[in-house]
Amino acid sequence: MANAQGINSPSAAVSAAQVKIEHLLVTSHADDAPFIIIDAKNQTLYLFEQKQLKQSFPVSTSAIGMGNAAGSNRTPLGLHKIAEKFGDGEPIGMIFKARKPSGALASIQKRPIKGDGDDVTTRIMWLQGLEPGVNAGEGIDSHARYIYIHGTPEEGLIGTPESHGCIRMNNSQVIELFNQVPVGTLVDIIN
Repeated sequence: MANAQGINSPSAAVSAAQVKIEHLLVTSHADDAPFIIIDAKNQTLYLFEQKQLKQSFPVSTSAIGMGNAAGSNRTPLGLHKIAEKFGDGEPIGMIFKARKPSGALASIQKRPIKGDGDDVTTRIMWLQGLEPGVNAGEGIDSHARYIYIHGTPEEGLIGTPESHGCIRMNNSQVIELFNQVPVGTLVDIIN
């Protein structure tokens, strides 16, 4: 349910994750740092700044559900951070190969049609798991699995689970998020 500012109201699970992250930030003396909670059940990304919900964006997590195993194509749960960012200044629809701009622009599909591939477009925020045994470590490491928050040419499918493990966003919205969060931003993926 969206409020007057177009922000979807967070669930009780999101509120619980918010409390957990705020506690981590207070103990690390980074109280006012922005943070992200991704609610896979509701396919929504929430951006918090100064302990307040600032924005929400529809996303797409894995088409086959949540999980942490390498090669599973599932979206990993748990606490992460943005380890690296790529694509600043690139045009909307730029296709990335190995996190480098390919020089080719994707044809952005606004209708709910599945494409042939899984192009990574516009911006990349590469996640690193922070929970050993959950999303960090051999065989389950989110960073080694190349789990990103990124744009997609399949914008018509945003809001439904359709990715190969990453968190897909609308291209203009991934730019908006990219410009608001620094490397090191905490990201909690919940279900």
